[in-house]
Amino acid sequence: MVLEHEILPYFQWLLYGADESLGALPRFFLIVLAVALLGLLLGAIVNVARHGLLRGGDRIYGIVATGFRELFSISPRRTWALTSLAMKEAWRRRVVVSLVLYLVILLFASWFLRTDNQEPAKLLLSFVLMATTYLVLGIALLLGAFSLPGDFKSKTIYTVVTKPVRAGEIILGRILGFSLVGTVLLVVMGGCSYIFVIRSLDHRHTIDASSLVRVTDREGTLIGYDGRTSTDAYHHHLLELDTEHNGDSAVTSGHYHRIEGHGEQVRVLEPTGYLRARVPKWGKLRFKDRKGVDKAVGISVGSEWTYRSFIDGGTLAAAIWTFSGIDESIDDYLDKEGLPLGLITRVFRTHKGVIGRPISGAIQLRNPQTGLKSDAITFLAKDAQVDDQFIDRELPDSEGNTIDLYNDLVSDDGELEIWIQCLEQGQYYGYAQADCYIRLPDGSPLWNYVKAYISIWVQMVIVTSIGVTASALVSGPVAMLFTVSFIVLGFFREFFVWIANGPSWGGGPVESLVRLVTQKNVISKLDPGPGTTLIQGIDDVLQFFMQGLAQLLPDFSALSTIGFAAHGYDIPGDLIAQDLTICLGYIVGLSVLGYFLLRTREIAR
Repeated sequence: MVLEHEILPYFQWLLYGADESLGALPRFFLIVLAVALLGLLLGAIVNVARHGLLRGGDRIYGIVATGFRELFSISPRRTWALTSLAMKEAWRRRVVVSLVLYLVILLFASWFLRTDNQEPAKLLLSFVLMATTYLVLGIALLLGAFSLPGDFKSKTIYTVVTKPVRAGEIILGRILGFSLVGTVLLVVMGGCSYIFVIRSLDHRHTIDASSLVRVTDREGTLIGYDGRTSTDAYHHHLLELDTEHNGDSAVTSGHYHRIEGHGEQVRVLEPTGYLRARVPKWGKLRFKDRKGVDKAVGISVGSEWTYRSFIDGGTLAAAIWTFSGIDESIDDYLDKEGLPLGLITRVFRTHKGVIGRPISGAIQLRNPQTGLKSDAITFLAKDAQVDDQFIDRELPDSEGNTIDLYNDLVSDDGELEIWIQCLEQGQYYGYAQADCYIRLPDGSPLWNYVKAYISIWVQMVIVTSIGVTASALVSGPVAMLFTVSFIVLGFFREFFVWIANGPSWGGGPVESLVRLVTQKNVISKLDPGPGTTLIQGIDDVLQFFMQGLAQLLPDFSALSTIGFAAHGYDIPGDLIAQDLTICLGYIVGLSVLGYFLLRTREIAR
C-alpha cells in the first residue's frame, strides 16, 4: 500500500501539525480571517460603486452587524424544519433513481470483474468504493448546485422568506437536508455493495479423498496426507492434512480454506482471509549504499515516481527500519513467541533469469544500542505482494549462539532495527517507509468497510456544502461548474500546489502558454525584455492567488480511504477523526459564507 504522507495523531494534527508547524485549527482560523477580510473588502467596493460612499458603507455595516447577531441566534427548530423541507425536495427530484442505477451497475459488474485476478478482493473493493464515490458525489453536486436557483425560478423561496427564518438557517438547512438524503443513499449502497463483494468472493472447492497422498514417517506410521483441491474460481490450493483429514489449505490469491474431515468425507469450508484489516506499526526508514554508508534514500532505477528507493543486490546495500515503542505498552498485542512482520517488496530486474522465480533476500534484526545482530533469515520476494513473515523469538546470532528477540535485540528504550538486503547481483529491491511494519492483531474487516464509507460521506457533505453555498449567489449551471472545478482541483490538489509554489519547469501559467505557442522548450530562458518582465509579473500575481486558493481546496485524494480498504489495511481512527473535523470546518465556514452571499440577494434582505 502507498502511504505518501504520515498520519499524525489527531491532537498533534489539530494543534501543531507536522514538524511543529501550524496545526489544522489555527490554520482554519487564519483562513477564515483572510476570507472574511477579502469578502468585506470586495463587498465594500461593490456597494460603494453602486450606492456611493456613505450609503454603501452603511449597508456593509448593517449586513455585518446584523449578520453576526443572526448567526449566533440560529434556531435548531427552524433549521430542522428547513432541513425536512430540503429532504422532501430531494426525494421529489427522484434521487432514488440513483439506487436503481447503482444496482444495475452491480448486476452487470460481474461480467467485467473476473475473479482470476491475483487479488480479487482488492479489485472488487476498489470497484464498488470508487463507483459509490463518483455516483454519490454526482448526486451531491446536482442537489446542492440547483437547490436555491430552482427555488428562485419557481418562486417558492418567497413563501419561505415570509416566515420568521434567517438566511443562515436556509443555507444550513439545505446542507443538512441534502446530506441526510445522501446518508440514506450511502447506507443502502454500502449494504448492497458489501453483499456483492462477499457473494463474488465466495466459492467452494472439492477434494477427492482417494486422491490424497499418504505421508508416513520412517517407521511407516501415517502422519498425514498431501494433496490439492479442485480448480474453482480459476485457482486451486495445496493441502497438508493430519491423519483425521483436518487442516488448512495453502494460501492462494490472498485466502485459504479450512478443511474438515468426517471419516472418508473431506469438506472444504468457505474462504478465509480475503477481507482483512491489517493493523501496522510503522517504523522510520533509512538506507545504506553498496559500500555500507548511511544514506537518507536509496538509488534510483529510472522510475519517474520517486516514492520508493532501491537497493542493489549482492552488495552491502540495505533498507533499515527502526521501530520504537516495543515495550510494555504494546506487549499485550505482540506474539510472545516471536515477532510478526509484514513486508512489501518491489523487485526491479536487470536480467530476467527464470521467469516467475522470486528474488532471494535476507532479513536481520539488530539492537541499535548494543549493535547485536541476528543471523540472516532468507526469504523469497515476489513483486508488490504482501509477504507475512514471522520471526521466532529464539534466534541464532552471527556466531551461532542463541539469543532472545525481546530481551537481547530490543534496546532498553524499546527500539529495534530490521535490516533487509537483496542477495542476488543485478537485481534490486525497492522500499518506502510503509513497506515494512510490525503486524498487530487485525481489526474488523466489516468496521473497516464502514470507515471507508464514512470517508465517502465526508466528501459528499463537502461537495453538498460547496454547491449550496455557490447556488446562493449564482445560477444553477454556474454553481455546478464552480463546484465541479473545486472537485477536480481537489482531486489534483498536490499538483495544483506544486504549480502554485513555482518549482515547475517552464515558469507559471502565462509563461507556459507562451512557450507552448512559440514551441520553446522548458529549459531555455525567455529572451530578456519588457514582454518577459510583464509575463513573469502576471505569473507572480496568478501564483499568489493560486497559493491562496490552494488553502481553500478540499484535498479529495487525501480524504479517500479506498487504498486502505482495498489493500486490506485498517483505516486509522486518527485519520477518520481528521476527516470528520475537516468536514465540520467546511460546513461551518461555507454556511457563514453562504449566509452573507444570500443576504446580497434582494429576496433575502
